[in-house]
Amino acid sequence: MILLPTSPDANHLVSANGAPSGPRLRILCLFGTRPETIKFAPVIQALEKAGHESVNVTSAQHRDLLYPLVKLFNLRLDHDLAVMKPGQSLNHVLSRVVEALDPLLVSLTPDAILVQGDTTTALAGALAGWNRRIPVGHIEAGLRSGDAHSPYPEEMNRRVISQMATWHFAATERNRRTLLDEGVSAAAVHVTGNPIIDALHWTLKNLEPSPEAGKLIGELAGERFILLTTHRRESFGQVMRSNLEVLRDFIHSHRNVSLVFPVHPNPEVKAVAASVFQNSPRVRLIDPLPYQDFLHLASRAHLLVSDSGGVQEEAPSLRRPLIVLRENTERPEAVDCGAARLIGNNPEALRASLENAWLSDAWHQQLSTLSNPYGDGRSAERIASILAVPLAV
Repeated sequence: MILLPTSPDANHLVSANGAPSGPRLRILCLFGTRPETIKFAPVIQALEKAGHESVNVTSAQHRDLLYPLVKLFNLRLDHDLAVMKPGQSLNHVLSRVVEALDPLLVSLTPDAILVQGDTTTALAGALAGWNRRIPVGHIEAGLRSGDAHSPYPEEMNRRVISQMATWHFAATERNRRTLLDEGVSAAAVHVTGNPIIDALHWTLKNLEPSPEAGKLIGELAGERFILLTTHRRESFGQVMRSNLEVLRDFIHSHRNVSLVFPVHPNPEVKAVAASVFQNSPRVRLIDPLPYQDFLHLASRAHLLVSDSGGVQEEAPSLRRPLIVLRENTERPEAVDCGAARLIGNNPEALRASLENAWLSDAWHQQLSTLSNPYGDGRSAERIASILAVPLAV
């Protein structure tokens, strides 16, 4: 069925033969960080393709990293809450997002609010919606690390959001079971996959790397290289320094390997990277990469090393082996399917995993026919379809 807006007021959707198909919904989509923007882009596009109105609101929690993605995915931003100030605590950010969002909820009266993941922005959106009795849809619901303090504050954020959500859009069956075990109604939980896979497929199919990234890819042609990302709070300090020192020593002891490290703008990350990798000629410390450039580079890497949740989701589709620099993970599916290895904050385990991945091609061969447990690229379409059903009743 093709859904088209009626004329003249477009308040309802009609099928191709003109029969009513349900109301045209106003969905407020709230995001503030780079990962949220990537995962929201396919959902916003799917909502609009289905004839609904998406009201796109950002807290700009990661302004410099977010706006290039808005341009990349050709998203329309309707409201920038502009709540970020230097030196704010998490409580300040939370309260400022709720305070700035509340007048919009009153004036726009959306049919639903969508939040994604576990950021402070997502928690604020769910809380503001709950207080205004507006249904909340939670994308990427049901992730749990098992440790309330790791990752911090994300683990507690997503647990609290689950208490307020009307729709729980789980990426995997494991996430669904987690929510059911916590007492969430089965009718409220929907396994949709993760829209990051939608974004990945679209980007690699439609976008070429930038000229700068193309030059770097050309320089790396024929080389085996490791692509590293690390930025999580729990990795700061000696944990990060120890990991980087192991990687530095590995590069120095293997002439046929290089390291590419897009350094997060956080001053702590930049300082330790500059300190550890001084006088390391086969280490390239570069600025954070645009999304499409990162994917094109990652798809050519021999090995990925990261503490990022998004990279854990992307690695199976890229069919690149991934070493996860975390004590635990809320994405065990990547480990279970063989795409990732979780090593903890253990320098010796990192050293051993690097050597193993370098000396044997068995890991790469295992991934050559892997299907991604996080989805098939149609997650956003499923979310848009599910949202319409209960709201139309």
